[in-house]
Amino acid sequence: MVVNGRPLKRMKRRVTADLNDFLTFPSGEYTATGPFRTSVREFLLRHALLPPPSSLLPHLLTWQILFRVGEQRSNVNGDASVCLDVVEEDVTRSRSVYCDQCRVVGEFNSTRPKRFNFDSVVFRLFSWWSGNPVCGKRYHFIIKGDGASIGGYNKSCAGCGASLHLSDSRCKSCNHVMTTKDIEDWMYNQLDDTNHLLHGVVHVNGYGHILRVNGREGGSQVLSGSHIMDFWDRLCKALGVSVMDVSKKYGLEFRLLHSVVKGHPWYGDWGYEFGSGSYAITHEAYNDAIETLANVPLSTLLSQGRKPRTHLQDLIAFYQILSEVELVTIRELFRYLTTLLHDANKNRTMVDFRTPKKVRLSESRVLCVWNTSDIVRVEEAMVRVLRAVSGSSWVCWRSLRGAVCRVGEPELLDYCLKELKGKQAADGMVVNARANPDSDHLLRDLRYLYEALLHPQLDTNHMPITKRNTAVSSAMKILDCKQFVKNYHPECFFSKANPYSLIISCKLEPVEQTEETFVNPPPEHIIVSPNATIYDLKVEASKAFQEVYLILRRFQAEELVDYRGVDESTQIKLLFGSKIETVGVRGKYVGKGSLSKFRMERGVETWMLDCRCGAKDDDGERMLACDVCGVWQHTRCAGILDSDVVPLKFVCYKCDHDDKMVDSIGLVGG
Repeated sequence: MVVNGRPLKRMKRRVTADLNDFLTFPSGEYTATGPFRTSVREFLLRHALLPPPSSLLPHLLTWQILFRVGEQRSNVNGDASVCLDVVEEDVTRSRSVYCDQCRVVGEFNSTRPKRFNFDSVVFRLFSWWSGNPVCGKRYHFIIKGDGASIGGYNKSCAGCGASLHLSDSRCKSCNHVMTTKDIEDWMYNQLDDTNHLLHGVVHVNGYGHILRVNGREGGSQVLSGSHIMDFWDRLCKALGVSVMDVSKKYGLEFRLLHSVVKGHPWYGDWGYEFGSGSYAITHEAYNDAIETLANVPLSTLLSQGRKPRTHLQDLIAFYQILSEVELVTIRELFRYLTTLLHDANKNRTMVDFRTPKKVRLSESRVLCVWNTSDIVRVEEAMVRVLRAVSGSSWVCWRSLRGAVCRVGEPELLDYCLKELKGKQAADGMVVNARANPDSDHLLRDLRYLYEALLHPQLDTNHMPITKRNTAVSSAMKILDCKQFVKNYHPECFFSKANPYSLIISCKLEPVEQTEETFVNPPPEHIIVSPNATIYDLKVEASKAFQEVYLILRRFQAEELVDYRGVDESTQIKLLFGSKIETVGVRGKYVGKGSLSKFRMERGVETWMLDCRCGAKDDDGERMLACDVCGVWQHTRCAGILDSDVVPLKFVCYKCDHDDKMVDSIGLVGG
C-alpha cells in the first residue's frame, strides 16, 4: 500500500540513523519560500507522512514526522526519537469555529485600513487579531510524550479505554463498536490535552499561537523546554505567533522570576515581546514594573537597626558572601541563585568514578610534594586574613585564595584551603567552613526568597511600607501580563527564495461595506512571475483570499486601488518595481447569510466592557456583567477575589448608586 507516493512500511521504522535531528532541524539555511498558506503544504509533502486511513476523519488529517534526538539514548527504546504530529483541521467542520487565543491576544502590528467610516472604538477593535476573519484551516503542531504520536496506529476504546488498532472497529475487551464519532471524540481530546510537550497552532493566514510547552518538568526524558522552543523557532516561519505565558518552574510563576532575572519572560529568549496586558496595563507600565522590582536594593532588607537578624537577612548575607561579585539588588541575588541552581542540576548528572582508595592515594601524593613548613606557612597566612575580617563574617573561597596567592603555588593553596576547616588559631579560635549548597538546598532557598521578596500576595514586614507597596504593585503588574507576541517577518525571505519573481502585498479593501459586513483581513503576499499583468495579480489575489478566509470564498478582485483605469494587460513590474510593494485590492464578496458567522475570529456576539481599570475589551481575565446595565467588568476590579465564586446577581457601582434603577429591577448591589 502506498500513501502520498511512499511505502507504508516507512511509518513503522524505528531505526533513527536516517532521521533528521530534532536538535538541528530544519537547518539554518531553511527559509520561507512563500506565505504560510503555501509553504506549509510544501513542507508537509516534503517531510511528512500521512498515516492511513485518512478517509475516517477527512477534516482532521494527521501528518507525521519522526526525528532522532541528537545522539541521545532512551531508557526504554534505545535511540531517543520524537514524533511531530501535524493535524490539519478543517474549520468549517470544527467543533470550535472561533479562536479563543485570537480573542485576547491584543494588538499585533501597525497595519491600519486606509479608509474607515466607523467610530474609533470599532477601529481599535479591528486592528487586533480578534478582528481577523475566520480562516478555513488550522494546523496543529503537536509533540506528545516521548515516542508517542496522535497519528500512530492505536486509539483508545470509548468504552473501556483499551488500546485499539486504527483498523479495529470492535474492542476485544468490552465488545464496544467504535464509530466515527468515537474516533473524532478521541482526536479532539488529543487536541485539548494539556500534557503535550509541544502544542502550537497556526491559522492558514500565518497567525499562530503556542498553547503549551512542557520540557523535562512536564515529563520528557530527552527534551528540555529550551530544546522544544529552539525547534519551534527554527520551524515556525509564520507571520506572527502569540503565547499566553502561564509557565511554572520550580513550582513558581516563571514569568515573574524570569522577568526579574533577565528583564523579560522566558519566551523573550526567543524574541517574544509584550503583546497586551490584562487590566489595561500598558507596555511602558509593564517595563517599569520589572525594573522597579528588580532594582530594589538589598540594603533595604538588611538594615534593621538593633533588631535581631532574621532568617531572610542571614540567607541574603550568605549568598552575598558566596558570590564572587557584589550582589546589590534583588535582580543580582536571584540571577546568582538561579545560576547556582542551573550549575548544580547540570553537575548532578555527572558521575564521580573515583573510589575512596584512589582519593586517599591522590592525597598522599600531594602530601609528598611539600614539606610541613610550607603547609603551615600558607595556613597561617590564611588564618591572618580570616582574623582581619571583623566579626564572624564569611569569606568566600576564591577571595581567600586571592588574598594569599603570593604565599605559595596554586596547587599548595588549593590543598591548604581543602584542609583548613577545623584548624585552631593561636587565640583558640577555630576555622569553620561550609560548602556551596546542593540543588535541593538551592531550590529551597530560591522558593523561600521568591515567597519573601517577589510573591505579591504575602504580607511581609522585611522592608519599609512604601517600598513594600511599590514592590507588591510591581509584582502584580508583571503577573498580569501574559500575552507575548513574535513577528517572524517571513516576507523578508521571499525575495531570496524567489529571486526572479515579484512579491506583492495585497491589502483587501472591499466595496459596499456596512458595519455588519465589515472585514479587515491582514495583507496577503502574492508571488507572481516577472511578466505578470494586472489581470494575473487580480486572479492570484482573489484565489489567495478565497483560500484563506471562509467569508471570502466568493471574493472577486475588481481593481487595484490607485491604479484605476490602467489596462489589465499592463505588466505590474512597470508599476511597482522589483521590491515588495503594498497595493490595495478592491472587490466584492457576499458577507451576509450563512457566511456572516465567519466574519471575525472573536465571534459575532457583541458586548460592552467598561471596567474601572480602563479595560475596554476582553483580555482573558475573569469577568461578570451587571444585571442592570449589562456592562461587563473584571471580577477583581469589582472586589471579588479570584478564589471566590461569581455571585448569581451583581450590580455595578454606577447602577448601585442609581436607586431608582436598582429598585425597579429588584436586585441588591454587589
